[in-house]
Amino acid sequence: MNKRERVLAALHNQETDYVPGCFWRHYTKQLERGEDIVEAHMQFYRETDVDFIKISSDGYFGWPEETVKNLKNAEELYHMGHIPMDHPFMTEQLDRVRNIVAAVNGECCTFYTLFCPLSIFRLQVGWDKMMECIRADPEAVMHACDIIADDVNALIKAMIDAGLDGIFYSVQNAELTRFTLEEYEKWVRPSDLKMLNFMNSLSDTNILHCCGWDADEAGTVNHMESWKGYNACTVNWASYVDHMDVTAIKEFFPGMAAWGGFDNRVTGLMYTGTEEEIKEETRRLIRKYGRKGFLLGPDCSLPIDIDLKRIRWVMEASKEMDYSEL
Repeated sequence: MNKRERVLAALHNQETDYVPGCFWRHYTKQLERGEDIVEAHMQFYRETDVDFIKISSDGYFGWPEETVKNLKNAEELYHMGHIPMDHPFMTEQLDRVRNIVAAVNGECCTFYTLFCPLSIFRLQVGWDKMMECIRADPEAVMHACDIIADDVNALIKAMIDAGLDGIFYSVQNAELTRFTLEEYEKWVRPSDLKMLNFMNSLSDTNILHCCGWDADEAGTVNHMESWKGYNACTVNWASYVDHMDVTAIKEFFPGMAAWGGFDNRVTGLMYTGTEEEIKEETRRLIRKYGRKGFLLGPDCSLPIDIDLKRIRWVMEASKEMDYSEL
């Protein structure tokens, strides 16, 4: 199997010759825009030997619509406009995808990172303003999220048309301390699904990322039930924060492959472990979860200063594994 064949098989719950994997991290402010970010992705890919590329949307967090940028109160959201596809915020992200897809030249799969509409809104206005607005007028925030979803869906279509394999779709805002299940169902889920269902209509290899903050720092965990029934090809989740292993997550999202297994935090093995410890953990995960519908990866972004050889150790261990014992 080559990298594309291996990853596509794993994503669709088929057996692979070895368990593929992919890790990622954010990029520095100096690399967020322009051509250098393309080479940074390719250098990361080559140095780590991961099986596919999760393209970062660093530099394009938030939403540059004037009403949202200058938001004073929730009522103003009823007057917000759309971001057209010829806006630099759109064209520059599309160029990033086109250039990385061209650089890969069919060697591996590529996925672009996008956030759910409420998180896009929050990344622009901040946590406090988001909660202030949604408590004051949830319909106004839902209206804003609906407009954002429409515009991002147009970007998704252009990216898929440009050769991207799928979207790495990050859903958030489901902390136990933020919304009740009923509130999330009413206020957040509709725009989550508007984007998710649209991308699934264009590609059968989208990845659902159930984002989890460090529970020690945030003082909370996700109410995973908020995302029950969300559908994609594969799920990536915060196994160490939300305390769900591969078996549990596959039961929670039936029919979906699982991508994960490693703690991404500075206290985790990927950041602190020796070469042998990391390789042994890789072998342990493979022995436990097999080579069907399982991909090696982190709960979320690794620390930006992590030594890339640590990622390569995981990939080497998977390739060196004696799969006849499974």
